[in-house]
Amino acid sequence: MASDTVVFIPAWNEERALPGVLDELHAGLPAADVLVIDDGSTDTTAEVAAAGGAIVVSFGENRGLRAGIAAGYREAQERGYAYCGRVDADGQHPVDELRRLLDLVRSDRCDVAVGSRFAEGEGYVADRYEPSPARRFGIGLLQKAMHVRLGRPFRDPTSGMAAVNREAMPVMARPYVSGAPEVEALLRLKQAGLRVEEVAVHMREREHGESKLQGKKAVKLVLTVVGTLLFFRWLRHRRS
Repeated sequence: MASDTVVFIPAWNEERALPGVLDELHAGLPAADVLVIDDGSTDTTAEVAAAGGAIVVSFGENRGLRAGIAAGYREAQERGYAYCGRVDADGQHPVDELRRLLDLVRSDRCDVAVGSRFAEGEGYVADRYEPSPARRFGIGLLQKAMHVRLGRPFRDPTSGMAAVNREAMPVMARPYVSGAPEVEALLRLKQAGLRVEEVAVHMREREHGESKLQGKKAVKLVLTVVGTLLFFRWLRHRRS
């Protein structure tokens, strides 16, 4: 295998945004392989991904984001990669920021680096994003719930940008049973004793679709995350 790193993209009907994401990844991380998990798309997502130089794994039907995330990490593990990155297909995640996350994992500073819109850091002020009052309330509630459950602050628990090493892949690859897979993953990682670092990053506005933290979607997401935090032990038993 030529590369020790793969970046995967869960994608469902993303034929419009995907070419730009693939071009940016190939230009910014030329040594990394790119994998697209096509979640039963009914458009030309799979064909666009293959034409853009990606490895493509297609589901026969739409299984949802949690299945796509698990499949991405599982493919990375089974194909023998030492490092794995994840970005979304909507163009929000700059490749320069993903490279920073991968560098942290490569340097053994952590097992998992998660890109955060709301964490502070050098060159990243705390209030660089200004959500609406309703969205701010939802974000604040999620942050408080994560702090209680993890025993530490975690400001962007639903972030879709991450980098992991080989030790974290099997933890992240197990099937998810909640509607908040990123949150479920954080709880698993804590239980496994792995090192997770939340890293301040810049993100763009999504090119298509709308944020998960708007309107009814915001309420549903907050309830889903809180339910995952409260019932994590029961969810683990259900899975087993």
